[in-house]
Amino acid sequence: MNMLDTLKGSYFSEILPEGWDMERIMACVSNDPASVFDRQDFWNEGFEPVKCTNLEEFGVYMGHEIAMQIRQTREEGRKLILILPVGPMGMYKWAVYFLKQWKVDCGHVYGFNMDEWADAEGNTLPGSDPAAFQNAMTEAFYGPLGELGVPVEQRNFATKENLPTYPEKIARLKAEGARQVLVYGIGRMCHIAFWEPHFATEYATREEWLKAPYRVGARLHPFTIEQNAITSFRSSWPLIPCYANTIGPAIIFSSDYAIGGADGVLSRGMQWQGMSFWMTLRYGPCKQVTSSNIPTMPGKLFFMEELAGPLCADTN
Repeated sequence: MNMLDTLKGSYFSEILPEGWDMERIMACVSNDPASVFDRQDFWNEGFEPVKCTNLEEFGVYMGHEIAMQIRQTREEGRKLILILPVGPMGMYKWAVYFLKQWKVDCGHVYGFNMDEWADAEGNTLPGSDPAAFQNAMTEAFYGPLGELGVPVEQRNFATKENLPTYPEKIARLKAEGARQVLVYGIGRMCHIAFWEPHFATEYATREEWLKAPYRVGARLHPFTIEQNAITSFRSSWPLIPCYANTIGPAIIFSSDYAIGGADGVLSRGMQWQGMSFWMTLRYGPCKQVTSSNIPTMPGKLFFMEELAGPLCADTN
């Protein structure tokens, strides 16, 4: 007996995103862990999953990859558009470390934070609020870089007023030869940024969906709120907004390179991200599963080896 047998008429069926195929998901999570590197026909030839054995290694690898993109574009004399998340976070400590060791000035970097907590109208917390993504980014990345840092006027945050300016700013930078690099995590509902699966019903085709640049006051899926309760709010729902401002597929998937991280392991054998990780690798690109489009871009997806599974019931 499983979900496939009992889904019809269940309460769970009412919040399952439209278009999510449970049989297809079952196939994704039934893969042999050893097959995680098997290339799929929809993968970009430059896409590569990278296994990490512990969280410290995970942070070093991701931080090094970010720092290398900053260093290389500096050496090439190009501007760099960095699309940045608040999570995973350990990578920023190491990115700062490498950049300081190499003495790389980040004056050519233009940061665009991909999302921010909001209300239904898109109003956000003050940037200095401890819960604001802007505050987290300043504390973890921009601030520690010190005199090598990204100029304040080149740091963009997803406020109600600023998020709508992203497409024009990014287009202008690209016209000047800038490289765009996406840094991302994968949500429980396979979102990238806060681009949720239920948004897909508003777009007739994947091509139309891919043109959506951003959303102000986006409604979050209940499982996204639960994920953040577990990972960021010590289990507490009342602290979490039900809306967010977020970039959309037009910005996410127009990147030249992507640096991803899946570190959703907990303790005592528990985890929350294995299904999302496997759906990203195997589901196949579609508008209902945002992260399923990630492998179509060149880049590296760093993952904790435990997420590869096997994803089966623990009977111990």
